[in-house]
Amino acid sequence: GPLALAAEIPMPMPMVGSVARHVARRTPFALAGAAGARRHMSSTVTVPFDKEVLTYECEGPTMTSVEATKEEVLGLWQEMYRMRRMELTADQLYKSKMIRGFCHLYDGQEAVCVGMEAAVTYKDSFITAYRDHCHQISRGDSIESVLAELMGKSTGCAKGKGGSMHMYYGKNNFFGGNGIVGAQQPLGAGLAFAHKYREDGSVAFTMYGDGAANQGQLFEAMNMAALWKLPVVFVCENNHYGMGTSQDRGAAMPEYYKRGQYMPGLAVDGMHVLNVREATKYAADHCRAGKGPFVLEMDTYRYHGHSMSDPGITYRDRTEVSGVREKRDPVQKARNWLVELFGMEDKELKGIESGIRKDIEAQLEKAKAAPAPEDSALWLDIYKDQNPNFFIRGCDMSGGTGDFKSSEA
Repeated sequence: GPLALAAEIPMPMPMVGSVARHVARRTPFALAGAAGARRHMSSTVTVPFDKEVLTYECEGPTMTSVEATKEEVLGLWQEMYRMRRMELTADQLYKSKMIRGFCHLYDGQEAVCVGMEAAVTYKDSFITAYRDHCHQISRGDSIESVLAELMGKSTGCAKGKGGSMHMYYGKNNFFGGNGIVGAQQPLGAGLAFAHKYREDGSVAFTMYGDGAANQGQLFEAMNMAALWKLPVVFVCENNHYGMGTSQDRGAAMPEYYKRGQYMPGLAVDGMHVLNVREATKYAADHCRAGKGPFVLEMDTYRYHGHSMSDPGITYRDRTEVSGVREKRDPVQKARNWLVELFGMEDKELKGIESGIRKDIEAQLEKAKAAPAPEDSALWLDIYKDQNPNFFIRGCDMSGGTGDFKSSEA
């Protein structure tokens, strides 16, 4: 259960990536020190927010802009660009029939994942639905591991047996994608219960979409979290379509940040990575102070359809998609800041983009070269510390494998 899963001790973080990525993995004390050091390295500029933060039952962060350094913005942009290129690579692999089954892509929503991660540490827990590829790498796993899992290779993060919807990185407290709509909501409350039980000061972030916001189990989990003042942030990634149903057709009240009713909430521009970061800090501080749960609604957008089997233009038109991409794209927005506010040259940024693409291509080739799982892997990992002679029944008892008596023991 979530209590046992959350008891895993996170391993020390790998020191890779940008300054902003490093800082996001440290303790709150190291975070403050690193932020101070960066101010001596690089002057800050004011980055304005594009939309007002809406509040419910709280004052909320009152700023309409935020101070940021070049190092911070560059690191956040690079991470979002990595995610975008990884998802576009997955798109091509699916169309080439190298990925089979379900495949839900995250392009367009990168600022939510990256902005949240910049505000917390690996000691905090995350659990999400089936659009989980980018959360896997934001928690510290490699692109090679994600692509290998998508292709069903033994080197994948779930040994090739989970696929797109069931990624997992327990050592850094990512408790996975979940294929059943809304199934992760009560589990997220359980992770928060574990944090409170252990008194470790960490927060659980429970991600779900606007479609899953209408699930009854969400309201049950919210009620228990409020009664017990659990340190959980319920995060609605509102991309405005639950599969092919628009929020206005599927929700009587689409102001999801108010759905907690008896807990505070914020509605945030989920296409602005710094806005997401500041809102996440506010919600996490609320939970760490012992005030109970919080609700965040991230106003975001997915460019692909619900999954790769959905063209995504039968319930919305191409003009809508291209309009969001042109005006609100989170990756391009951060790139524009680097040019317009920090004076970086387009040539320099193109060089970084080229390096990221080459790195992803190299990781893709390693993933392609990896072997598929052995047939015997089908009956492994069913139980923790499973007996090697564990009995697996075939069509009848005579067609099984393993030792039935040892399994009984």
